[in-house]
Amino acid sequence: MNLDFMNSQSYYVNSFKEGKISTNEVFDKIFLSGKRRKLQNNAVDEVILSNSIAELNSLIGLNNVKTLVDELLAYSDIQRKRRENGLNTEPMALHMVFKGNPGTGKTTIARLLGRIFKGKGLLETGHLVEIERADLVGEYIGHTAQKARDQIKKALGGILFIDEAYSLARGGEKDFGKEAIDALVKGMEDHKDNLILILAGYKDEMDSFIKTNPGLKSRFPIHMIFDDYSLEDLLEIAELMLEKRQYKISLSGRAKLSQILASKRARDGIHSGNARLVRNLIESSIRKQAVRLKTNKGDHTIEDLMMLTREDFIEY
Repeated sequence: MNLDFMNSQSYYVNSFKEGKISTNEVFDKIFLSGKRRKLQNNAVDEVILSNSIAELNSLIGLNNVKTLVDELLAYSDIQRKRRENGLNTEPMALHMVFKGNPGTGKTTIARLLGRIFKGKGLLETGHLVEIERADLVGEYIGHTAQKARDQIKKALGGILFIDEAYSLARGGEKDFGKEAIDALVKGMEDHKDNLILILAGYKDEMDSFIKTNPGLKSRFPIHMIFDDYSLEDLLEIAELMLEKRQYKISLSGRAKLSQILASKRARDGIHSGNARLVRNLIESSIRKQAVRLKTNKGDHTIEDLMMLTREDFIEY
């Protein structure tokens, strides 16, 4: 039996009985103490790291995001070398703000970063916990703080990703969004060595959110901008999606898809959907192709089964 552990248990339990600490603090001290590890104290996994970086570099567009990830990894390497040579080092502050429209790759990058940081030894597990306002904000006093603590505990060792984070600041005085923000900040401080928090949303809304919450600015030093994809990027993404599904697109089909994407962007602007729109159009065209082939009775060649034509793409 570990006597040090037993003594520490008794100390925290007695402190609770004397009213010095809360139930949640007892739980944190006794049951979560083993989950707190210094960033960079985990083993490096070169296979996970190289595979994840290769996947990142294979993504279409996102050049400024890739550059920033390269900077973070280089910074980690040099800080390690400085430490090995007895020089002063700076702590790795990896909490981030992702700013961009829907469908620009924010969740994809967050998931990849988890794997990259695990491979680099910066995170223990690198898993991603993706949540939104409803997963944090409660219905009565104290409920919100507990929900926030629960989500933080799920994310320990990995990344807590909050989509549309700016919505936490919306609502009147009786809204519990502010309580959620306070609970998240406390969680960041309590678990700074074993948790990365990413706040994501539209650029303008996220800029306003950070400005109206001064305590957040210094705690989230890394801001990644996710630009809208160009029309050519979207067509490349479409072809990549089709290739993974073992489909092809005819020249006339590609021209029709390009026309639809341009029309949607002109009409809907920032709400056009980016890669999400492409995925929806691809899935719709595959269904249209299935109906077309079933209607045309007879034997179908492999080429028939794979090819999407102009008539399979319909704007909705």
